[in-house]
Amino acid sequence: MYKKYYVYILLTERGSLYCGYTDDVERRFKLHSKGKGAKYTRANKPIKVLYREEFDTKSDAMKEEIRIKNLTHEEKLLLINSGN
Repeated sequence: MYKKYYVYILLTERGSLYCGYTDDVERRFKLHSKGKGAKYTRANKPIKVLYREEFDTKSDAMKEEIRIKNLTHEEKLLLINSGN
């Protein structure tokens, strides 16, 4: 069995969106919620995972994370609402 990687988008209490990648979305969300996931989520408490996409390689997930981080807030919402 090989490892899967994911790109995810979190909704924060302030209504902002945070994008990251991981091999375990639930574990990573718990870390973010405890203030241990990333500097941004220490200041902007995450409340919900809005989006996740699966990848076969870490490299592919990281490339998609960078692409998503370069989207506008509105474009991220469109991505979330499209399901892809």
